[in-house]
Amino acid sequence: MVPVVDLSRRGKQLGPVFAAIVERISASGSLLLGPETAAFEQEFAAWTGAAAVVAVSSGASALQLSLAALGVGPGDEVIVPAFTAVPTAAAVCAVGAIPVPVDVEPDTANLDPALVAAARTSRTKAVIVVHLYGRPATLPDTDLLVVEDAAQAHGAVTDHSRSAAVAYSFYPTKNLGGIGDGGAVATADQALAERVRRLRAHGMTAMYVHEEISQNFRMSEIEAAWLRLGLGRLTADNRRRRAIATRYRTLAPSLCWQSPHDDHVYHLCVVRSGGRDPFRAALARREIATAVHYPLAITDQPAFSHFTRDRCPVAHTWAAQCVSVPCFPEMSDDEVELVGAALAEQAS
Repeated sequence: MVPVVDLSRRGKQLGPVFAAIVERISASGSLLLGPETAAFEQEFAAWTGAAAVVAVSSGASALQLSLAALGVGPGDEVIVPAFTAVPTAAAVCAVGAIPVPVDVEPDTANLDPALVAAARTSRTKAVIVVHLYGRPATLPDTDLLVVEDAAQAHGAVTDHSRSAAVAYSFYPTKNLGGIGDGGAVATADQALAERVRRLRAHGMTAMYVHEEISQNFRMSEIEAAWLRLGLGRLTADNRRRRAIATRYRTLAPSLCWQSPHDDHVYHLCVVRSGGRDPFRAALARREIATAVHYPLAITDQPAFSHFTRDRCPVAHTWAAQCVSVPCFPEMSDDEVELVGAALAEQAS
């Protein structure tokens, strides 16, 4: 069966080189906040064009620390898209703030910027804009703090100065996936970056001198080393993802695809089907795996539904219809053609 993603293929390619790196790091005795992390921060900043990058323990912690460093806290409200992965809203709760789900655009599944003003109250302090599936979102025209959730969008954000912070995830399946959890905050604000650096390590400014209350959000040296290897191939990998998605669209143009964009990096290649179960079953019969990202809108999640203020019908429709099809750079050309032919069959 053609998998939605197969991490073992990347592991086999990078494994031999990585083994030697792990041996070197182990022998060095520098396992946290050492030269590998510093080098990765510099290299990822250069790759993204961001002025500063701070490596942290996960994409969720990147969002949480971005909000905390910006002064978002208890009693504040943060507007979030109603259709996104749960960590977007959970990060708001982690700083004591209140997530306010707002509906998404029908063609992109990204936050509808036209709805932000109506959702704003006197307590609203920030907006989180998610570049879902790797498709760039339109930022709202607002004086609120804007944080970009680029967990799935390495390479889709081309200007890191237009918002307060951009949060990245390096969960293993991401375009730049780690050997474990990892994340980063990218920003044009050096002062914000320095505060995130403090907050990622218990608020320390010197050894055992804590000027702020925080927890541990450090990235390991081994994780940073793996990411440095992956970063060297990320541009080519993103190009491959775009080529795969373009081939699917060419073979099955009548399917309901997420709206294209020149900077889409296709962390996930998603099609919508009103009959999702039969659609997935038909692909499974052709030995093609699929997945659902995500089966519930934030407004329908048991732990978050009480934050709902307005109906979000577009988010609900996306949750009911979305199907992720195989799209990862290590796919063979034969696999791409097999998936494309099956999609074309469903479109006919």
